[in-house]
Amino acid sequence: MNRFVVRSVMRGLINGRSYCSCSSIGNGQVYRSAIVGRSLELSGQRDGVAFGGFEWRRMMSSSPASVEKATSEKEDKTENSVMEETKGKEVMAASYWGISRPKITREDGTDWPWNCFMPWETYKADLSIDLNKHHKPKNFTDKFAYRTVKLLRVPTDIFFQRRYGCRAMMLETVAAVPGMVGGMLLHLKSLRKFQQSGGWIKALLEEAENERMHLMTMVELVKPKWYERLLVLTVQGVFFNAFFVLYMLSPKLAHRIVGYLEEEAIHSYTEYLKDIDSGAIENVPAPAIAIDYWRLPKDATLKDVITVIRADEAHHRDVNHFASVRYSISGKGIERGACSSWLSLRLILDRVESV
Repeated sequence: MNRFVVRSVMRGLINGRSYCSCSSIGNGQVYRSAIVGRSLELSGQRDGVAFGGFEWRRMMSSSPASVEKATSEKEDKTENSVMEETKGKEVMAASYWGISRPKITREDGTDWPWNCFMPWETYKADLSIDLNKHHKPKNFTDKFAYRTVKLLRVPTDIFFQRRYGCRAMMLETVAAVPGMVGGMLLHLKSLRKFQQSGGWIKALLEEAENERMHLMTMVELVKPKWYERLLVLTVQGVFFNAFFVLYMLSPKLAHRIVGYLEEEAIHSYTEYLKDIDSGAIENVPAPAIAIDYWRLPKDATLKDVITVIRADEAHHRDVNHFASVRYSISGKGIERGACSSWLSLRLILDRVESV
């Protein structure tokens, strides 16, 4: 291409001319170039026939680059200032589809503050459940499970002694594991064998979620120290893997152990309540999360919270002892025949919710 055309184009781009046009003729070829603002157009003819063209536009605006950059920065600052002004006035929960979360309120019309559970998942604990029920060991499996739990309690008593708040926090980090492991393995089994679970997957996962809410409540009451957090990591890592292997080998034994663990939990919370009644532990106001989750009165105290948690543990005790019995009867898994007994299971074990 003619050097004259190239030089003209480059000068026009560098100097930022609003319009520049030039042409050149050589060897029967005609070259034309034009610069409009920051747009570049090149075309040519050969023996009267157009042979090609090229067009480059830096952007639609014809303003100089410095002016356009300043305008862009000004617009960005304006947008940022608007976002800062509106921040905090309206909180919109993002979703995959760009649909904002609907406004959820309490019964009194105030905004629902929790994302970890919804109003329809709350309930009033059934305090009429028998707290003294105990499954007497009848065979080798039961005796092994019972003695294992009693053995595990020895280091716990030595470490925590009568610090029942810290003990409860540690207990809940362990108690939330079995339901998740059992529900997960039954879920995978249901997928492999194309079988219904009889409602057991949901029951066990609900148990794990309920135990997790116990932990979230206890964390509000007891601030764990660094070494207690380290202990939680260690115990959870060991217990999860051990329980996973145990459930794979003998679900009946696994549920029986959990049943006895829940019996020990009831005993620990009973002692906790005794210390509250005696004044050894201050009966502080209940955390807001506990008031909303268990539908407690606004003036609820720590004693009310421990009472409902103990009732939950009694339900979990019955769930796991019942599951162990189902394994003993069927010999093929609790999903066999569980559908017909699901209603009776809910009546015996589950919290009767009135949403």
